[in-house]
Amino acid sequence: MSVCCCGVECVVFIGFSRWLWKRCTYVGSNDSATWPSATPEEFEPVPRICRVILAVYEPNIRNPQFAPPGGYRLNPDWLIKRVTYEETQGRAPPYIIYADHHNREIVLAIRGLNLIKESDYKLLLDNRLGMQMFDGGFVHHGLLKSAIWLLNRESETLKKLWVENGRCYKMVFAGHSLGSGVAALLAVVVVNHGNKLGGIPRNLVTCYTIAPARCMSLNLAVKYADVIQSVILQDDFLPRTATPLEDIFKSLFCLPCLMFLICLRDTFIPEERKLRDPRRLYAPGRMYHIVERKFCRCGRVPPEVRTAIPVEGRFEHIVLSCNSTSDHGIVWIEREAEKALIRMKDSSVETVTSPPRVQRFERLQTIEKEHKDALERAVSLKVPHAETLEKELSEHGNPRSVEAKDLHTLEDKTTEESSRPQPKSIGERATWDELVAKLFKKSELGDLHLHRIQDAVPNSPGSQNS
Repeated sequence: MSVCCCGVECVVFIGFSRWLWKRCTYVGSNDSATWPSATPEEFEPVPRICRVILAVYEPNIRNPQFAPPGGYRLNPDWLIKRVTYEETQGRAPPYIIYADHHNREIVLAIRGLNLIKESDYKLLLDNRLGMQMFDGGFVHHGLLKSAIWLLNRESETLKKLWVENGRCYKMVFAGHSLGSGVAALLAVVVVNHGNKLGGIPRNLVTCYTIAPARCMSLNLAVKYADVIQSVILQDDFLPRTATPLEDIFKSLFCLPCLMFLICLRDTFIPEERKLRDPRRLYAPGRMYHIVERKFCRCGRVPPEVRTAIPVEGRFEHIVLSCNSTSDHGIVWIEREAEKALIRMKDSSVETVTSPPRVQRFERLQTIEKEHKDALERAVSLKVPHAETLEKELSEHGNPRSVEAKDLHTLEDKTTEESSRPQPKSIGERATWDELVAKLFKKSELGDLHLHRIQDAVPNSPGSQNS
């Protein structure tokens, strides 16, 4: 008996040691090891869009206080509108609308999570597993509600700008962190309700999600890969944090513990089960992965950008790295994206063998083919609700169209669902007000202050795993 017990202990020890070694040696560059490199033409807007998002944090871009190296490179006269927390009343993060006449773009940029704003936590936590369906897939309820509210508020402004500039400018939605989820779902809503912006076609709608949140199911993430581009720096934890997004909230307090638990849990979940769970949320669109560190290499290497529309292995593994939180910062992403773009341009000048126009046209054809192949791959893997491009064309008459509904009605419906009381049961999550009361305390002046970490973490809501 003792020999058998000893043998079982050895097997368990060896198995756990092997898992621990694989997890500790897993680096962010492994996620995109087989992806091709991006071209400077397709990656060129990323550093510029990052600077526009950074401008949301700046109270006055005419007299900047927090500008990145080289400045924002924006024309203050082209800033159309700046909206603060007081004006959004907690329905959406602050944002700006910027008319970039040089690049013929109308940009709506949304800032990321503010750690001291109660409204951002409420927006992030306003979701339950499988709660919200949209366009044949599942999306994050709170982020969709915020996107619909934002579109209803700014549709006339955006429509007027687009019409006044000859109906030829691109409509660009961009966001970082929490704002990336709002921007991604806003782009999806606009694609399906183009009449809200004067009938803007799909090919003029673009979205850049920087350090994206996981906000839509896999079929939608692949379906809108021609509209949404996600930019991820090396080991960033947010695109890798498993659904639901409540995990992100808890990670703010005990990130190392959460990472280890998620790694351990995901080890025992088969890839097929993840792919066939329609409620599991993913980072949206085409992925651009900026890689600057590699295994067994000291320090940083010259950044390179890899791109693909992955179906399986879509940033599913948490990276146990001391850079997993710093890689989430928009300042670092802008800096490394700028370095990578300069490096790509220098490399392309040395190796160019054909006129740029031909190269750009060939790359556009490749991107369209990659999107079509990704849709077919999703169908072959039996991803729920996934459809090929030809099937959507035959059923809807035009690619990816959905039944038009009044957005105000949809906003009221999502608001009603989020405010509807739920029956009390064992293990049920606290309401948002109860959660805020547990995590924050009010001073005599009415200011909110976080409780101590050791007091806050045990009272955070439990997560539902897929």
